[in-house]
Amino acid sequence: MHLLKWLYPGMRFKRWLLLFAAGVLLTSIGLTIVFNYKYIDGVEEFIFRIVYTATGTYNYMVTNIVGFFVSFIGLMIMLIAMRMTIRSIITVLLPDSSEKLVDLIYEKRKLDRGPAITVIGGGTGLSVLLRGLKEVTNNVTAVVTVADDGGSSGRLRSEFGIIPPGDLRNCLVALADTEPLMEKLFQYRFAGKSELAGHSFGNLFIAAMTQVTGDVEKALMESSKVLAVKGRVFPASTAKIRLDATMQDGTVVQGESQIPLVHKKIKRVHIFPRVVEPVPSAINAIKDAEAIILGPGSLYTSIMPNLLVNGVAETIKRSKAVKIYICNVMTQPGETDGYTVSMHVKAILEHAGIGSVDYVLANNKPISPPLQDFYAKKGQYPVVIDEDEIHALGVGFVKADIINETNVIHHDSEKLAHNIMQMVYGLKTDTKRRKKRSR
Repeated sequence: MHLLKWLYPGMRFKRWLLLFAAGVLLTSIGLTIVFNYKYIDGVEEFIFRIVYTATGTYNYMVTNIVGFFVSFIGLMIMLIAMRMTIRSIITVLLPDSSEKLVDLIYEKRKLDRGPAITVIGGGTGLSVLLRGLKEVTNNVTAVVTVADDGGSSGRLRSEFGIIPPGDLRNCLVALADTEPLMEKLFQYRFAGKSELAGHSFGNLFIAAMTQVTGDVEKALMESSKVLAVKGRVFPASTAKIRLDATMQDGTVVQGESQIPLVHKKIKRVHIFPRVVEPVPSAINAIKDAEAIILGPGSLYTSIMPNLLVNGVAETIKRSKAVKIYICNVMTQPGETDGYTVSMHVKAILEHAGIGSVDYVLANNKPISPPLQDFYAKKGQYPVVIDEDEIHALGVGFVKADIINETNVIHHDSEKLAHNIMQMVYGLKTDTKRRKKRSR
């Protein structure tokens, strides 16, 4: 059964096996011509004598059966020889994976045929989604916010003049196909009271790689090689931007980390400088996407900064891809207090424009009363699904169980990926049906 797996559709192996067999056949014919047909006749006569001696009769079908049997044995020997040759090479290159080579190739080919998905956002929500998507497609790209000004990222940003690496690091680790130890290393945060205290190793690594290569995009590409990343990670812009918020009372708060602290209702967010150029690779990823995902993540401080970069929102609106917004499960104090699902969507449409969201995916799994009480003490409440108001915005709506409820509430990577893929393929099917009907 393991050998037959090499013949599965999409392995790109059968064509070379047939070519190898054709080469063996041509070589055999050539050798037969060189050494004369009489040797083949001798083999046939030898088979005739054995069969006649054993049975007392002879049927020429026996020769054909023996011929087919010999050919089958030859093909099996060729397949085994080729497999062992490849395995011998792979054992040197990937010693830990040589036993499951066929599974690795099959999985890689399957994932390579997955849809092109571009995810836009930041924070922990984005990395949660990426962990699920990398299991269903290799064609995933993360476009990440660079407005973070707090913690380790903020310190590196101010000290070295680079874009904040924290969200970029989380996305790289989420898409990594590497040893758990390497993941722990990149996420390791130094303790103590030294100047390194609070910094994560991954942030320092990206900062150092940026200094060495002189370009953050190249630094991310090289870092991706170290982590064997499935997919790509790009910042929305390489410009050093600041996120500001204008509140309902007219006051302006400067800095992404300061916005939630004032506990006022946000009217609109802005970036400073107002016009910054996007990373071309990020724009191309949006253009080439079959599905564009916004979130999950903080509405104003993780998703919006990307949409305010010059050209990003316009490219999303012009795209023919399926555009899905994944709504947060709980409200965020100082940012989305009292927000319903439609209010989240409306905020995106006000900042990015009509056509930036086609569908919203929201959680409908009930949250247990003890957890609701736990979050209520922190000022967080379940985001209410108001379907009529969502439809009034001209946006489609899908509700599903997309959370993992343990001692905390957070999105579930596998459930998110499953629902996203169902939406992407389901909407493709609907589009094809409509085209057939219109003919």
